[in-house]
Amino acid sequence: MQVTRLRLYPVKSFAGFDVGSAVVRPWGLEGDRRWGVVEPDGTPVTARERNALLGLTAEPLADGGLLLGGPDGAEPLRVDPPLGAAPIAVGHSRQREALPAGDEADAWVSERMRMPLRLVWQPDPSQRPVKDTHGGLPGDGLTLADAGPLLLVSESSLAQLDAWTPEDVAPLDVVRFRPNVVVDGDVPFAEDSWRNVRIGGVRFRFGEVCDRCVMTTIDPDTLARGKEPVRTLATHRKWDGATWFGIRIIPESEDRGRPERAASVVRRISVGDEVEVEEA
Repeated sequence: MQVTRLRLYPVKSFAGFDVGSAVVRPWGLEGDRRWGVVEPDGTPVTARERNALLGLTAEPLADGGLLLGGPDGAEPLRVDPPLGAAPIAVGHSRQREALPAGDEADAWVSERMRMPLRLVWQPDPSQRPVKDTHGGLPGDGLTLADAGPLLLVSESSLAQLDAWTPEDVAPLDVVRFRPNVVVDGDVPFAEDSWRNVRIGGVRFRFGEVCDRCVMTTIDPDTLARGKEPVRTLATHRKWDGATWFGIRIIPESEDRGRPERAASVVRRISVGDEVEVEEA
């Protein structure tokens, strides 16, 4: 079994993109979901409420900044990490504050979403804990992702889901599920039982099976909403009042709880890396 795709989402709910390799930090992949969009009062805004966010792009720059782009063909906007900005209150759970990107970035996002919005940056992911109900242990940090540092899905599980889906529905793009790691897999949904997995030279701990929301029903190309895959998952993969696909995984490191040490350790995973299940 091996990694077939790696994906990053620099801004929460913006479109993601494929990379050949990525640095693994204790809180997730380097450059993944350190930025987010909020209303002027700090209420988070995601593609669940505003589908059009999925049509915006963010290219990470080497210095930690972003190059924002959209479907309108306008000149991309460079945004630097707002290191000297005064923090503002945000409504992301267990986050409380983030740094505002500035008026120019706010205006860029607001114009494209046709509502007043602010772009914010998370300065220190080690300070946002993973809840124990999502598999977190003391010292586990988290970006602005919903519940876990990385999401892993398997192609074999997607193939089974497509086989269950009505014939008049086109095969689903794995991008709908917004994974960080895609593996080819073998037995569909075998990942549900993984407890420890090694990808390349990096060990990950199982956090939980991922419950799926309405965001997966948005076509990543047309941004139109439909009923799949939630309708089919509700038939075959529903329990505890939710539908489930993929697993959240947490990097294991002896430096958990020591953010200054963790930030200096470079561990990397790449497309083509072997995936070894150490415990299931």
